[in-house]
Amino acid sequence: MRRDSSSIVAWATTCQVTRGYINIADTTITYNGFNKATYGTPLYATGPADDMVVSLGDHGQAVLSFASPIVNGPGADFTVFENAFNHTFLELAFVEVSSDGRRFVRFPSISLTETFSQVGTFDTIDARKINNLAGKYQALYGTPFDLQDLMDSTGIDLNDINYVKIVDVGGAILDNYTSSDAAGNVINDPWPTPFDTGGFDLDAVGVIHNFAQGIDDAPLSTWILSYPNPFKNKLTFLSNSPGSCYLLFTSADGRILFQQQFEHRTSLDCSSLPTGIYIARLRWKDGTTLTRKVVKE
Repeated sequence: MRRDSSSIVAWATTCQVTRGYINIADTTITYNGFNKATYGTPLYATGPADDMVVSLGDHGQAVLSFASPIVNGPGADFTVFENAFNHTFLELAFVEVSSDGRRFVRFPSISLTETFSQVGTFDTIDARKINNLAGKYQALYGTPFDLQDLMDSTGIDLNDINYVKIVDVGGAILDNYTSSDAAGNVINDPWPTPFDTGGFDLDAVGVIHNFAQGIDDAPLSTWILSYPNPFKNKLTFLSNSPGSCYLLFTSADGRILFQQQFEHRTSLDCSSLPTGIYIARLRWKDGTTLTRKVVKE
């Protein structure tokens, strides 16, 4: 997906980076006096893709956040940009998402590149042999990710994704330094990259579906967010539908615990409730209703 695609409705607003070594197998190796990647700043990974990047180094990572939560819409929901200068020299990264910034869930990646010999520093790989790894496409073309791939995951709300984590795969096939895909295959990509630009070069993360967007043909479940889910003490409801909403919050056996009307946003103090499953029933003035299950940890 090109950076100027009309499908992209927003971009990451913040980025925090933990740099990796330029050669994880020998941390005494330096470039301009540093043994970790130094190129770029985290600010370069915010806003639209522009080929200005921050380099992560071997197994380095970046965590990005957004003005409005990413939601699980039809097809791909966000896209990650790297700066590969052609379609075969590819540096790869795992992608993870989180609702609360604590529990991250990784997209199930596939890498079928051979592992008999190391892909060299400037060697190439076949993009057709990888899936759900960022960096699959050349500069200014993003790699798309579909939250539906994580539908069976626990501890995150796919309609309330506030964080995306990018983790450089390293690419080494040496024992003790490998990274593996979801099937246990060793991931082989250009290594070592002993420069200030070592590892994955993060350009941007573009959002395709988010809560603020108000997709006309989106299912009703994307119009109301309940987060975090699971929750501990406070549970917040955020409505993207116009007009007031009536909330009836009950235990699993039907006992009424809270009931109120709100517009756009409300929070419940659930600190006194025991661990378990609860039911939120919502009704709008036009007669539309929605029932959601939430879990207290």
